[in-house]
Amino acid sequence: MQLRDKVIIVTGAASGIGLAMSKRFIEEGAARVYLADLNDQQLSAAAASLGDRASTQVCDVTSEEQIQALVARVITEQGRVDLFCCNAGIISIDNPLTATDEQWQRALGVNLMGHVYSARAALPYMLERGEGYFLNTASAAGLLNQPCTTTYAVTKHAAVGFAESLAIEFGDRGIKVSCLCPQAVNTPMVTAGEDEGIKDGGVAGVNGIMEPEELCDFVVQGLAQESFLILPHREVQKYMQNKAADYDRWLLGMRRLKNTMMAEA
Repeated sequence: MQLRDKVIIVTGAASGIGLAMSKRFIEEGAARVYLADLNDQQLSAAAASLGDRASTQVCDVTSEEQIQALVARVITEQGRVDLFCCNAGIISIDNPLTATDEQWQRALGVNLMGHVYSARAALPYMLERGEGYFLNTASAAGLLNQPCTTTYAVTKHAAVGFAESLAIEFGDRGIKVSCLCPQAVNTPMVTAGEDEGIKDGGVAGVNGIMEPEELCDFVVQGLAQESFLILPHREVQKYMQNKAADYDRWLLGMRRLKNTMMAEA
């Protein structure tokens, strides 16, 4: 996909990766970018910095009704949705014993059901036109895993699986899907574990912390190539291969990495 003249929706767009992508899409010549987020003040400030091709809508991605309203507005105003970026995400520091029901429900609601609701809302219009694109932000944690963030890692696995299902079910009907799976990116999410002693992005930061603007280079390239997996951190592909080659050895290595990370905290 080339981004010029496209109508694009980005969730989680008030800051971080979502804001950086929105800015880059406009720079690439998008006709209109709709920024959706829960944070009204940040959203307004973000749109003001992007110019007259940016529109905003306050939207909670855990509410199917609000996502339906977002898509309905875009269809009414533009007649189409070319690219839907399911980017909103949350993280918490937890493990299988400490994660509460509330943490599980919130992570599932944002990291998985936000993608499901977006597809339900936009797919019928895309299928009617015979074309459309979903860019689903997951994480390297959805391909590998990540210590100390159980609800995040599990729901990001689910997000990857859902993106695969979209590609399998609708790829022959003009629907393109890319799944963005970075390691650590310099956003507020990276600092989520600092109070618990997890520094520099934890395990996700083992290969360094990427700036959102640099990540957007990989996004634009991946969309142009219509690649399913977009891996801004190239090491992730090697880690996936190691995992598939010897699962037990990979699990042992992850335990060692976790222990090293916690010892240095």
